[in-house]
This record gives sequence, structure tokens and C-alpha cells, in this order.
Amino acid sequence: MHVSRMALMAGLATIAIAPAARAQDSGAVDLGSVVFEAESDDTLLQNGYVAESGRQATKLDTDISRIPQSIGVVTQDQLEDQQPRTLLESLSYSAGAGVGDFAFDTRYDAFYLRGFPAYNSGFFRDGLRQVNGPSAWYRNDPYTLEGAALLKGPASSLYGVSGPGGLVNLVSKRPKADPFREIKLTGGTDDRAELAFDVTGAADDDARVLYRLTGILRDADTPLDGYQDDKTLIAPALTFELGERTTVTLLGEYSDSTVGGTASYYNPSYGEASEIYNGDPDYNDFDQEQWRLGYEVEHELTDAITLRHKLRYSEVDVEMEYSGFYDTGSDLARYWGHYLEDQYNLATDTTAEFEFTTGGLSHEAVVGVDYTESAYDSYLAPTGYVSASATDDLDAPYNAGQDVRQTGVYVHDQITAGNLSVFLSARHDWVEIETEDSSRSTDERTDEEWSGRLGVSYAFANGVTPYASLSSAFVPNTGLVFDPGDPASGRAADPTTALQKEIGVKYRHPTRDVQLSAALFDIRQENGTIYQTLTAEETDAFGGLNQIQVPYDLRSRGLELEGSANLGSGLRLMGSYTYLDMEIEEGAEGTEGNTLSASPEHTASVWAFWEPEGGTFEGWGFGGGLRYVGESWGDDENSFENDDYLFADLAMSYDFGAIGQDGLALQVNVKNLFDEDGQTCSAGYCYRYEGRTATASIGYRF
Repeated sequence: MHVSRMALMAGLATIAIAPAARAQDSGAVDLGSVVFEAESDDTLLQNGYVAESGRQATKLDTDISRIPQSIGVVTQDQLEDQQPRTLLESLSYSAGAGVGDFAFDTRYDAFYLRGFPAYNSGFFRDGLRQVNGPSAWYRNDPYTLEGAALLKGPASSLYGVSGPGGLVNLVSKRPKADPFREIKLTGGTDDRAELAFDVTGAADDDARVLYRLTGILRDADTPLDGYQDDKTLIAPALTFELGERTTVTLLGEYSDSTVGGTASYYNPSYGEASEIYNGDPDYNDFDQEQWRLGYEVEHELTDAITLRHKLRYSEVDVEMEYSGFYDTGSDLARYWGHYLEDQYNLATDTTAEFEFTTGGLSHEAVVGVDYTESAYDSYLAPTGYVSASATDDLDAPYNAGQDVRQTGVYVHDQITAGNLSVFLSARHDWVEIETEDSSRSTDERTDEEWSGRLGVSYAFANGVTPYASLSSAFVPNTGLVFDPGDPASGRAADPTTALQKEIGVKYRHPTRDVQLSAALFDIRQENGTIYQTLTAEETDAFGGLNQIQVPYDLRSRGLELEGSANLGSGLRLMGSYTYLDMEIEEGAEGTEGNTLSASPEHTASVWAFWEPEGGTFEGWGFGGGLRYVGESWGDDENSFENDDYLFADLAMSYDFGAIGQDGLALQVNVKNLFDEDGQTCSAGYCYRYEGRTATASIGYRF
């Protein structure tokens, strides 16, 4: 994008400030500061940092404190205060979430839950499965979200294909009847320049038609030479009220982005990342084009029966130009690679919700059927050792592909007797997988499995709710799995199964916005898969692949503490702590009984944001947080350790409404204040953190 950043910033700052100035000059009556809220509270009811209820965990609008499962929620206010640039930054303060296994890498939303990789089988958006291909991953920009719900532990009894560690269910911005319009200009380190806008309201006088349009235009670099962070995104949404009992919502998005082809550094020896960046600045583009279009229909058949149906179709196309170094014995030489992949998803879910009583028991039940179809095809050019241009001229023949078709039927009942709640879920899945290798020969398999959940909670009058649950997971894996070091062993991965036992307690203050939770969990997984990064020699042996999936059986045990609060006087805060024991029960030779690499035993975080409601600092906002990532092993053989790190983030804002300019605000955010740019290693390969960054934005809401 060849646009002057200074011209863009100056022009949009004028757009943002001018309406407020005109309002002041016109002699309008000052009615006090006006508060504009971005969230719709449609499927996730939230207040500040506290999420009260939602549809993300049980597919029913349920009080989160009643649910016998550990649930974390990233709210709209948290997103606005912290200003995350990626989904990983959005999840970084959540208990049980691992987001730093690969240090700085914006190519993928690669997150872990309770130690298990969840970026493929644990990705949901608006309740529908979002399947990623090997490299054609959906990128989810935080600005397009109202929030994110983290369901910790197996959730297959309702959501089918989802990992042992849980899932993240992203909540898209939805149309609102109350007008909300925002335009925001952001600049920052690494020549970051971004324009974002978000407009919503009613299209007619009766508010029967609601609209929302969200967009991003970004031109940015990163600390890595030739590694961009550019994006053009538009996300439209419409809601139609068809009578008193029927609602139809359309949700769409188109995004075209470019980041770097690699984010890694050359490793001169095992367990060491040099400061030599692997990327070739002249051949380092990872171009991604994605789009999604879907609808949701809700019909209240009676006061006690509600029918819901949702469907989404989406596609991702990627082209990756990457490079790296290898040791010739006397010097370093480059290799180059060229990879293409396209992927599509069709996901649909149909439910019927019932409210009824049997004797003294109240029931909220849902029965449903869902279907997901996903497929990818990949193309890989031979690794080039002459030049980038020579590699680019090579044909990229067919590499691999896979089609997955999954159907699930399920029933879930929430039974209440006074303060006692019992949650019962059962589901059966049928999965057909067809895998194609580079020779176009195919392998077909069919898997089916039951999954379920039993949970009990008891809500005391003082806000304390202890609970216990037993739940299972079923995950038919996409892609090929390899035996370590054997390129000829590629085969379709067996489905992963898991069983979790969890006990915990939740606390919701009866009169104040305070929510706390604690959970103890034990998860046993069988036929799991993890990604293993290859050395340069192994990459050549595997035909240019940088990573392969390998089979692992794991056991995860631990403790999670999490809390959030709105304490009045403009103070919002949150904190978390996780203890994790991630044991390899079966894996590569020499790893049994060890701790899975990049799995710290201890992680903790705290964040607070204060907006004084009066006095000298009225209009100002001050925020800050600390994130601690404890020591971990750098490889599965547990032969060396990763250091622990303490990351600090700061925020400061000023609301010009304090001086009569309603809707105009300035915000500055600093991430990684201490400039920690050291290394962390996973599966024996080492990466580096980004270092300190800063952004400043001026926004106008009206």
C-alpha cells in the first residue's frame, strides 16, 4: 500500500476532531459526557471486565457462575483497554491459555489450552467450528470481536470436534439498535499506520432492520526485516426482525493480509536462537486472502420453545514465500521455499431449545444436529538453493490434501432444583476423512464416537458455587501424522480421545461486579498430535516441510485461579494464575514420563485500568499489567530449560468529553515495557520475543 502514513494520520485526525469542534462551535447545550458502548450483549452479556451470562458454553443463555466448568471470558472493555493487535495478545491474560510457544509469530493464532494445542480442533466462531488447514489458517482480528469465551477442558458433548484442553469461541460484532459509530486512527512503532471504523444502528424507524459495518486498513512493518503486517478488512452484518418472534442475522467478512513468510531465527546450535533472522527481505511474503459469509435464524415457536439455525461458508487461500539458513561447514547459505494452500469450511448447526418442568425440577434443554465439511489442497515447490527468483520460477506441484465431513447429534439438559444444578450432555459423531498424498493416491477412513458430560453445581446464597464435572473429548485430526525422522511414514492421524475430571468453586458477589473462580483438573489424552519443527536437514528430507505432526499421548493436571472485577470509581481489574503439570505418557523415544516442551509449570498475570470519575484526573485513564511465564523445558527430552520471563504492559488514555468534546479520545499502549527479546524453545527449536512496541490512537465515537 503506497500511501503516505503522515498524510493518512493527518487527514483522519481532522475527520475525527472536526465533528466535535463543529458541535462546540454550534452552541449545542452540554448534556454531560456521553458513553458509547461497542458490545451488543446479544449472545454474550457483559459489564466491564465481568461476563455475566452467554450462549458460548452450553448453547443456552446461561449464568456463567452456574456452569460446572471453568470458563474464562475476554470482554469488549478488556479488548478496548489493552488494545491487542492479535488474537494471541487478546488471550494472554487468561488462565490456562498458552500463547507464547513460538514467541513472536503473527502468521498464526497458535494458542494452547491447559497445555494442549487448540488452534485447530479448538477454534470456534459464533458457535460454529472454524477448521484450519496445515498453513491456511483463519486470522481473527480483535477489532472484529465483541469478546471471546474460553471453555477449559473437553467440550465435545456439545461442540463435537474440539480438543482435550478446550476451545475458544469467538463472538463477532453484531448489529445494535442503539447507534454506535467509531473511527479510529492508530500509529506506532515499526511504522504502524492503521485506520479502523465501526458503525451500527437501525436502518428504519421501527428498528426492524439493523446494520453493522466494521473495517480495517493497515500498513505496518515489524522488527523483522521484510516482515510486514498489512491488512485490508471489511465485515458487514445485518439483522432483520421478521415479526415478533423471528430474527435473521447475516454475518460476513473479507480480509486480504500480508505478513512475513517466516518469523524464526537461525539456530547455530541445539537450544540456541541467534540474532540472525532467517527471512530474506526480498522473498518473505505470506499472502492470505480469506472470507466468510453466514446467517443465523432464531424463531420463538412458543414461549417455551425456541428454534435456532446457523450456517457459515468460508475460504482461505495462502501463498507463502519463505527462506532460511543452513550451515555449509564454512559459512551460512540460504535456501528458499514456495508453498500454496487453499482451504474451505462449511459449518451448520440446528437446535431446538425447551423450557419445562417435571415435578419439582426445572429443565432448560437443547437438542441439535450439526454438520461440518472442510477440505484443503496444498502445493509445494522443491526447495531452492540457487536464488529466490529461481525458486519462484519453479512449478509448485501438488503436495497433499484432505477432505473431512463430520455429523453430530446431541442433547443437553440443565436441571435445576432450588440451588442445585445438574448438567447432562451426550453426543454421537460420525466423521469421514479422505487423505490424498503427493502422488494423488487416497486413503479413506471413518470414525465415530460418543462423548458426554456430567456436571453438578450448588449455588449458595452468599454467591459461592462449588461444582464437579466429568467430560470427554473426541477429535478426528486433520492433516498427516509422521513418525519422527521418517518421511515415508505419513498417514492420516487417528482420532484423539480424552477424559477430564474437574472440581472447582466459583464466586459471584451478590451486589458488586466481582467474579472469582478456582479449578483443579486432570485430563488424560490418547492418540494426540503435536507439531514438531524440523531442522534444515529434516526439512529437505521431508520435501520442504517446516513442521510435521507427530503422535503423542499426554496427561495434563493442574490448578487455575481467575478473577475479574469492576470495583467502582472507574477501577477495573483482572488476574489469573495457572499451575500445569504436562506429562508425556507416550511419545518419541526418550520422552516418556517427561514434561512436554514449552509447558511452564507456573504462569500468572494481573491487569488493572482506572478511569477517575472526578477530581484532578477526570477524563484520564491509567492501566498496566504484568504477565509472568515460568521456566519450561526447551525440548521433549528435557535436556535444557527455557528461562522465565516477566512482561509488562502499560496504557494511558484521555477522554476529551471531560472538556466538552464528547466521543473524542486518545489512547497510548506500550507492550513488553521491559523490552524482553530473549529466546524460548519448543520441541528443540528456538524463537525470539518481539521486544517493546507502542501504539497511539485517536478515536471519535458519535
